[in-house]
Amino acid sequence: MKSRLLVVNEPADVYQAFAQDLAGEIQRANEAGKGLNLILPIGPIAQYPILAEICNRNKISFANVFISLMDEYLDWQGRPIPLSNPLSFQAVFEGFLNQLDEELRPSRSQWVVPDPFDIDRVEKFFESKGGVDVCYGGVGVHGHIAFNEPPVSRYGKISLEEFAASKSRVVVLAPETFVINALRAKGGEFKNFPTMAVTIGMELILSSKRIRLFCDGGTRQQEAIYQFACGQVDVSYPVSILKNHSDVILTADELSAIKATHSG
Repeated sequence: MKSRLLVVNEPADVYQAFAQDLAGEIQRANEAGKGLNLILPIGPIAQYPILAEICNRNKISFANVFISLMDEYLDWQGRPIPLSNPLSFQAVFEGFLNQLDEELRPSRSQWVVPDPFDIDRVEKFFESKGGVDVCYGGVGVHGHIAFNEPPVSRYGKISLEEFAASKSRVVVLAPETFVINALRAKGGEFKNFPTMAVTIGMELILSSKRIRLFCDGGTRQQEAIYQFACGQVDVSYPVSILKNHSDVILTADELSAIKATHSG
């Protein structure tokens, strides 16, 4: 399968498609008696209440599901922000798990979060499980997947091959990412907004058997989706690197996908 762009009407349809796809993956694995290894994002997040409702209604258990979050915010000293901070990705994920019926929830040993002080944690976790089955994610303003932003350095150029082989690491957020995330999460309040993060690398994402991306960002995602669907593979839009993956689907609402669907 080559990369595909699927267009739905509204952002709400994106969240529904995300939740149904993820629930379907878990249910099929359960029916086959197999484990399922997932990478999950915190952004978008509107799919998670829908997913919890589907799983509770259909008794879809996470007993054999193993999960890593894509990334986590760090404070200015490079330490994970506390769980009491509403921006904490781990706290958001735990909130989702608490929406699941208790008997359906995964145990704490079944999921991990990238850790700046145990930088290979996620890679080791999936090595012990046989690799990643499905990587779910969103897409950033300049096409970043997780916090794999376009590499810009005054000290030299990072090649496409080097970037595609990147591993979990600590990153300083690009100014445009900082601004957009602060607008979305805190209405433009920049004070005390995280400037750093720990993220999984492109190597782990590209190693996944299936990649499923979901975009609901409207105008801020139009160029990134265009580059995925119509552009050349280039580190300036990391999502374009996924074009050659054997099984990747990007689902977007009409506004987000309009440049890609109206090109040419």
